Amino acid sequence: MDAPDAAAVEACLREGLPVQALAVRDDSHLHAGHAGAREGRHFHVRIVSPAFLGLPRLARHRLVYDRLSRWMPRGIHALALETLTPDEASR
Repeated sequence: MDAPDAAAVEACLREGLPVQALAVRDDSHLHAGHAGAREGRHFHVRIVSPAFLGLPRLARHRLVYDRLSRWMPRGIHALALETLTPDEASR
């Protein structure tokens, strides 16, 4: 499967989760030349969702990884996540 761009990652997350705020940044250019760069793109995602209420960080990350599973491990090589509830984002 082809590697997604930031817009495709954003669309996929918006389809599967209630999203209050979402920013997807493609950091692939920062990793050019290292071995994993050939295996897929590098993204930073900051997502604010009420779906994260009451969940520990690992469970929040699993929700995001589950949504992006079609590109894992091919297409997306690295994913840096900030997963926040609406209350956490407003602090």
